[in-house]
Amino acid sequence: MLKQSLQQKLLQKLSPQQIQLMKLLQVPTVALEQRIKEELESNPALEEGIDIESKSDQEGLQDNLNEENKRDDFDLSEYISDDEVPSYKTSVRNSGHDEEDKSMPISMGKTFHEALFAQLGLLKLTEDEITIAENLIGNLDDAGYLRREIEAIIDDLAFYQNVSTTEKELHNLLSKIQEMEPAGVGARDLQECLLIQIKRKNRSDLNIYLAEKILEKTFDEFTKKHYQKIINKFEITEDELRLALDEILKLNPKPGGSMNESQRIAQSIVPDFHLNIEDGKLQLSLNGRNAPELKVSRDYKDLLKGYQAQKGEASKAQKEAVMFVKQKLDSAKWFIDAIKQRQNTLLNTMQAIIDLQYDYFITGDETKIKPMILKDIADKIDMDISTVSRVANSKYIQTPYGTFLLKTFFSESMQNADGEEVSTREIKKILQDTIAVEDKKKPLTDERLAGVLKEKGYPIARRTVAKYREQLSIPVGRLRKEI
Repeated sequence: MLKQSLQQKLLQKLSPQQIQLMKLLQVPTVALEQRIKEELESNPALEEGIDIESKSDQEGLQDNLNEENKRDDFDLSEYISDDEVPSYKTSVRNSGHDEEDKSMPISMGKTFHEALFAQLGLLKLTEDEITIAENLIGNLDDAGYLRREIEAIIDDLAFYQNVSTTEKELHNLLSKIQEMEPAGVGARDLQECLLIQIKRKNRSDLNIYLAEKILEKTFDEFTKKHYQKIINKFEITEDELRLALDEILKLNPKPGGSMNESQRIAQSIVPDFHLNIEDGKLQLSLNGRNAPELKVSRDYKDLLKGYQAQKGEASKAQKEAVMFVKQKLDSAKWFIDAIKQRQNTLLNTMQAIIDLQYDYFITGDETKIKPMILKDIADKIDMDISTVSRVANSKYIQTPYGTFLLKTFFSESMQNADGEEVSTREIKKILQDTIAVEDKKKPLTDERLAGVLKEKGYPIARRTVAKYREQLSIPVGRLRKEI
């Protein structure tokens, strides 16, 4: 039985333009360039260049967009500006010596997988052996290790490549791969990786010979830094152990990663903001790549102007063409507006952060960083916390003290012995400095570190020290021990 009733609902909907802005806020500078390139390719009504429309024309366009959902007809004149400069007068793009270089550096080196495939061609192998060896190389992870079980690789070769092999043959080919460069690739674990490398060195050297024995016989003690056990087992002095350990520390625990890292050198962080100090004042600027010059296509406006000049009733095909052109012009205008709003949001957010953390940015002293959470900035710029989060989690700023992710300036507060609110970032900095100057022969335990911080006026528990230490990627005292 049908029944009528009244319901009252409170809904919050985002317009397509708002969704587009939120997505643009999340992308970093390099990704923004790609996003703009995609938009330029998909929308012919959008072009690179200076927007020369008059203010009144822009207001007319905006009014038309606002009325879009209220009516089906539209005035073509709203898309046409009478005082536009002909495109041929603005087509030349001159650049000065101080213009920012927007080209991306590209590294052309080989990955370690490609290097291994190239070395494989120098070996005398049958067709099946080449297939097996290529499969082994393909199974190496980015660090150069073979993490998969040999039995699983044998099954893959049989099922997917119709190649029958044995465990012995696979180990044989793996040993050939382990003889390739870079040294250490093809190992199944860290111990094997280091042993492959140390065995290529001059083993007549007593330090290298001892280093090899340590890795072979006392690897567990070595990783846990139980140095006294190693001294007792090999009946050596502390100096002899130190020299052997120096040889081990020269080895590369990630042989494949070293070549891949060279590929990533050119892909350095591109900051979204630049902060300079001029005459004792902070000067904030947005990276030029965040402020592209975009405009609505003159050719598409001319198309609408041509349709407007036609007399008589338009055909169905002409109406469809006009609607297509109008849709592309609307999309271009929305995208340009979203880019401008993105720039304003970025600058407002960063300026608010600078205002709150002025003492740090003017001095570079991390202990001057104040407690600050997302809500502090959101309230200051009158925006939602989620908007600030999108900016803080993906944007970098270049300062005289280095390049930092914005979220690193956010921290919670704690009270010191005087009852003052201090940033947890300040406590972490003091903890880091304390560990840096400790006696490495007798590193401080978490309990002793808590005592040191308490003496400095920061009464925090041992487990809190352990949490901060782990967040700073600092190992426990036993693993910081040196001889």
